[in-house]
Amino acid sequence: MLVHGSRDMAAALREEIASVLAPLGLRLSPAKTRIVHMSEAFDFLGFRIQWRRKQGTGQWHVYTFISSRAIRSVKAKIHALTGRTSQQDPEYVLTRLNQIMHGWASYFRHAVAQHTFDMLDNFTWWRLIRMLCTRHHWRWKDVRRELVTPTGNWRPITAGTIELKRIAALPITRYRYRAGNIPSPWVAEPA
Repeated sequence: MLVHGSRDMAAALREEIASVLAPLGLRLSPAKTRIVHMSEAFDFLGFRIQWRRKQGTGQWHVYTFISSRAIRSVKAKIHALTGRTSQQDPEYVLTRLNQIMHGWASYFRHAVAQHTFDMLDNFTWWRLIRMLCTRHHWRWKDVRRELVTPTGNWRPITAGTIELKRIAALPITRYRYRAGNIPSPWVAEPA
């Protein structure tokens, strides 16, 4: 919950909420429920929300970043699929990577995420190159021969008809104004 007020007001509201939840058999988790100032940042549903000054200006804004736990989680999934000695079918590996990464990126596309998406594309590309080098006994010149066009451009990694798709190419839509689209459970009283 967000409170415009002092820490004491937020603590009193937390106790009030706990007393409302107790008859329902629910309780607030002490590990997950804490009172912080917006400038200290907090994690919520994989996002890291923080109030900070916009670079080069004196204006303060609320930014949503991707939490480090969410990044570690997707990197662990990529790591598990692309082990150097993996004997999985390359088409299956690329299909699963595309599914995992694009689903994850679609969820986080509303955050400040471009740098993170670029980093994950790079991480995945290097994991696949290491896997292919071990599997095919390639050296770097073999990688370049397979993946560089005669004009010097890099081709995407493919297996059969499946191609590794970049998540950095997904459009990031930040600062959506949705207030008019969110249904209100309260009916306006006639004047």
